[in-house]
Amino acid sequence: MSDAAQPTAAEVRAAADAVKTALDRHLEAVERRTGDEDPAVYEAFNALAAAAEVYDELLYDRHDEVTPFEIPGVDDSLPPYAGPEEPHALTVLIRRDYAVAEPQRLLAQAQRLADLDPDQPDDTAVPMVGVSVHAALGVLFGEYEADEIASRHKEFGLEEGDSTLWVSAVDELPEPGEWLEAPFEDADPSLVVCRFDVSAVFDEEEADTDGTALRRI
Repeated sequence: MSDAAQPTAAEVRAAADAVKTALDRHLEAVERRTGDEDPAVYEAFNALAAAAEVYDELLYDRHDEVTPFEIPGVDDSLPPYAGPEEPHALTVLIRRDYAVAEPQRLLAQAQRLADLDPDQPDDTAVPMVGVSVHAALGVLFGEYEADEIASRHKEFGLEEGDSTLWVSAVDELPEPGEWLEAPFEDADPSLVVCRFDVSAVFDEEEADTDGTALRRI
């Protein structure tokens, strides 16, 4: 960075003062918290993180120095919880992405399942799953639960992509069939109690034995 673009010493000092102010406000919010999901604490936390990030950047730009702490990204945080204080029901939203890495393995597994199925309606359905990825996926996901496929994906010729799981609180269960036409349309981040993301893009120190990191939010 050129000298002309560098922040001034006064700007760095002002950023440090902003961190001190945000730190005091965060402590005050924590001391006055009304529960585990107090929105005031959440907002003070985000303000502290944002102020510290600005200070860290200016300190580095001006003095080529860094702070000894890591600030979680504010953009990765969930909004303040706005759900029921005492949830009586839960909604669990799950998304898992897969690449069909080995089509022949997928086709062979689906064909094996089809061959073992005594209730095949006709003779044409059995050979079809062994040559059509579309048909093979239908057989595979029709036979196994999603969690079992997740644990055995390599066996089925699949390669994991990103995945996420949201646990949301609701006052009561919807009426049967109420959301089936658009199951993810009403996903509301403000009702999320906890969230678990898996992606290869996360920091290496968080990586599990497969090289894919799990982030809990």
